[in-house]
Amino acid sequence: MKKAPALIATLTAACIAGVSALTPAFAQSPATAQASFPNKPIRIIVAASPGGTSDILARQIGQKMNEKWNQPVVVESKPGADSNVGADYVAKSPADGYTLLLLDVSTLTMGPSLYPKLSYNPRRDFAPVTMIVFSPHALTVNAALPVQGVQELIAWSKANPGKLNFASSSNATRLAAARLNLATGLGMMIVPYKGGAQSITAVSGGEANVTMNSLLSTMPHLKNGRLRAIGVASERRMEAEPAIPTVQEGGVRDFVTGSFQGLLAPAGTPPEVVRKINAVVVEILRSPEVNAKMVSQGAEVVANTPEQFGAFLREETDKWARVVKEANLKIE
Repeated sequence: MKKAPALIATLTAACIAGVSALTPAFAQSPATAQASFPNKPIRIIVAASPGGTSDILARQIGQKMNEKWNQPVVVESKPGADSNVGADYVAKSPADGYTLLLLDVSTLTMGPSLYPKLSYNPRRDFAPVTMIVFSPHALTVNAALPVQGVQELIAWSKANPGKLNFASSSNATRLAAARLNLATGLGMMIVPYKGGAQSITAVSGGEANVTMNSLLSTMPHLKNGRLRAIGVASERRMEAEPAIPTVQEGGVRDFVTGSFQGLLAPAGTPPEVVRKINAVVVEILRSPEVNAKMVSQGAEVVANTPEQFGAFLREETDKWARVVKEANLKIE
């Protein structure tokens, strides 16, 4: 009986050695997990309400990812607080590539200036994957307003001081309007609305004079005769609506704003996994079928590298910080 403790110790050591020997058969090393990615369902978190631009893009891309990888891709909406609810959720998710964020990146580039107490850090907490599309803001007016272009709008505002109201649907359009005011002296009064559909309805009905929303969301409303597009905030005219001049053609230099839709992963996601996701999404976006569909809807496929997307986010963040400071904008 006195030898029992020694016997137990021997058996315990043997068991530990046996478990250790078996462990590699059941556990994957980080390198193996990255090599086998993806081997389980992927979630794309949309930081906006269902039915919007981000949701539509997520479902189109998710379906193609499923076909290529033979893994389920689930699209989940987490709207709220100007998309910050969904962004915060992904920022705090496991950095393994299985939870992704799709949103209008203005949330990340404008947020630091507008919300000094964000619960996450847009620069630090995400790994950029790729910019998906760019749909420029369409500068539109109520059809009864006697203007056909940007210069005529400026002239009308000077002849009617204090009468130009801008229907804003988001911080992105609010800051775009503020930038336009700074560049032209328009002096538009910025009136907030709950969303793009509401701001378009307000201008169509004469409740407001001017608005800006993505061309993708504006195009269906240009046919009813109550709304007129007088400029697009892009470098060049858009293929879907070539008759609409750019805002820059109207004399406003370097005015490029709009809906930049991007895909991101939590910071710390292995670079090999980020590259795999980037490669498949870029392949999807550049396919003739998807590219043609985006163009017809007033969007321009970007499909860039993680490095290019990251540089864009940094540049845009700095640009909008200057606009917020110069226009003395505050979130109330």
